[in-house]
Amino acid sequence: MNSKVNTSLLEMQLEREKCERDHLFFTRRFFLPRMGFKFSVNWHHEYIADKIDEVIAGKVKNLVINVPPGSGKTELLTNLIARGIARNARSRFLYLSFSQSLVEDVSATARNIVKSEDFQKLWSVNISTATDAKSNWKTTVDGYDAGHVYSASMGGQVTGRRAGTLANEGFTGAIILDDPLKPEDAFSQTARKKANRKILNTVNSRKAKSDTPIILIMQRLHVEDPTNFVMTGNVPGEWEQICIPALIDDDYMQSLPKHIQKKIPRNVDRDEKGRQSYWPLKESLDSLLQLEQGGQDKDGAIVSRYTFSSQYQQQPKKLGGDLVKAEWFGRYAELPVLKWRAIWVDTAQKTKEHNDYSVFLCGGLGHDNKLYIIDVKRGKWEAPELIKEAKSFITKHRHSNTKIGKLRHMAVEDKSSGTMLIQTISRGNIFPIKAIQRSTDKLTRTMDVVFYVEDGRVMLPYSAPWLLNYIEEIEGLTADMTHDHDDQWDPTIDAINETLAESPTVFD
Repeated sequence: MNSKVNTSLLEMQLEREKCERDHLFFTRRFFLPRMGFKFSVNWHHEYIADKIDEVIAGKVKNLVINVPPGSGKTELLTNLIARGIARNARSRFLYLSFSQSLVEDVSATARNIVKSEDFQKLWSVNISTATDAKSNWKTTVDGYDAGHVYSASMGGQVTGRRAGTLANEGFTGAIILDDPLKPEDAFSQTARKKANRKILNTVNSRKAKSDTPIILIMQRLHVEDPTNFVMTGNVPGEWEQICIPALIDDDYMQSLPKHIQKKIPRNVDRDEKGRQSYWPLKESLDSLLQLEQGGQDKDGAIVSRYTFSSQYQQQPKKLGGDLVKAEWFGRYAELPVLKWRAIWVDTAQKTKEHNDYSVFLCGGLGHDNKLYIIDVKRGKWEAPELIKEAKSFITKHRHSNTKIGKLRHMAVEDKSSGTMLIQTISRGNIFPIKAIQRSTDKLTRTMDVVFYVEDGRVMLPYSAPWLLNYIEEIEGLTADMTHDHDDQWDPTIDAINETLAESPTVFD
């Protein structure tokens, strides 16, 4: 009996020591009883886990990890909190992200691991009953508050909260930044500066001692995102960075530690450039190559070429005055027979000299699934003139050669003078009209559709009275929206969305 007990105690002691020593072992150990199936380990999990072990050992002072979406990064960080508490019940963590729901889920999951029967058998850690919430919970030692886990959104308050503790030597907690910048905010200079300022002024000052590590883990979003901010020397301390692209080649593999190189399978599909998926079990090569050309991910979200280069390959492109290049457009000498045509309209709010123009754009979907831009007219018109111009443009294209495709409807942004135009055309039963709601900023909408232009799927005529002005405006578009005008580009985006990016609504 005593022999069995001693054996059991020895096995428990060995398991406890291995959990405290090996982050990946700890993660796998507590994933199975929580989820009911094994954690699928890929080489990049081992790579990240090794670096986390080096952070805990003090060999890496601060760490930046760039990984593609859906890589399992949050699981590894969730277990860092639980494992830190296991190693030292006085450990203190700050966990921050752009998403309040994410930080609450991570904090609650870590708490549930600590509370679990499996964990408590190995480490008897008490959680305070006075402070035991999803986003904020504490441990107790000898009846006194000891460690804590506090999570908040990047916009939340962390005043008075600290990571790490002076009570012990070695690793006593960390500041964890999990996606500190919202992807939709990546093109906003104000939002980027706010996130970077938070890291510098607030987060960095929340260390209980100077060697409390910061771990920043995110997908790259922009050349001026938090990764760039940290790695260009703006945040004090020594920093190490690891990047994991979705498509990897031999040069990248050779840059990895030898023991990680051996974990990467070589007998898998490769493209003509010699690239393979970083995680074939989850992301097939074909699916990644399709996303690289622009398309939808597994959740239905639009992935542009810019998005793929940034979030999947960790190589954001610098955006300048060449967001859209004239050379990307296809050209046609004679308009082919089209499936259908429509008119897209962008109306200006005011008609003063410095304001944008109102624009009417006629285009159609070809049988080759390309968008053909047929005619563009722009001007600065007051309300009565705007209605007159709309009717004239409709008449011109409704009674033009119908063999090239039926004119279905006019689509107008439902805002300001556009709302007035929608109401007027609708009341008069002049022509089928469709209201457009634009819910995102212009740069985001541009990046969502620009790959269609890059692919040559948007066609311009070789010559037209409006063409030079159109091209000049397109070539002048800037990421920071400092260009003079973009009124012709707005209805172009709407036309691309309706003809190429979604199933159009049919108006008979």
